Amino acid sequence: MLKVEGLKVAYGGIEAVKGIDFEVPDHTIATLIGANGAGKSTVLKSIVGLTKLSEGRILFDGKSLAGLSPDQIVSKGITLVPEGRRIFSNLTVVENIKIGAYMRRDDLSEDLAWVYDLFPRLKERSWQLAGTLSGGEQQMLAVARALLSKPKLLMMDEPSLGLAPLIVKGIFDIIKEIHKQGVTILLIEQNANLALKTANIGYVLETGNIVMEGPGEMLLKNQSIREAYLGKVK
Repeated sequence: MLKVEGLKVAYGGIEAVKGIDFEVPDHTIATLIGANGAGKSTVLKSIVGLTKLSEGRILFDGKSLAGLSPDQIVSKGITLVPEGRRIFSNLTVVENIKIGAYMRRDDLSEDLAWVYDLFPRLKERSWQLAGTLSGGEQQMLAVARALLSKPKLLMMDEPSLGLAPLIVKGIFDIIKEIHKQGVTILLIEQNANLALKTANIGYVLETGNIVMEGPGEMLLKNQSIREAYLGKVK
């Protein structure tokens, strides 16, 4: 389980995250929703050690992550798929995937077969330069790369950003399949409707504060959430 307690993060004296508490239980999909600038990405970066905490603590499997480097946090089983995919354009698909296993010293063949089963299109294009892939294929590649670290908790920052609706559906089908196979997921997603339909538990972040939480389906039915984030959703 991931447990965040009293998390505060400040940039230049301005608090981006203002003392939030939340949990991501094992074997669940959790989502953080909120407007741009609410602090969602800052939370994920804090968890993986890319942003310094002003106050609070982050626990994973009951142990504090304080003082750990990003590499050490990855070795604990937490991996982030960043916003914008950030693949290595001049490397091949398979080279990009293997970069996700940079902390490992064991045989990768079984896990490569697993991600190729999840993403058969990547298998077909394994020796293609990653920069020549479509946006949807690049997002698949970013997820596949993260899975090679064998995460217990996979965090995803805006996986549908810039993708066509049909491709987004495919990405979320894969997220559900990864979850079925035992990986806990923490998701930030601009498509709040889809995120809440997918998640077991949701947290609403507004200007650095969590203002509402509950099961995804419950938040989906909440009138104030619908008006603020979902628009005219049937």
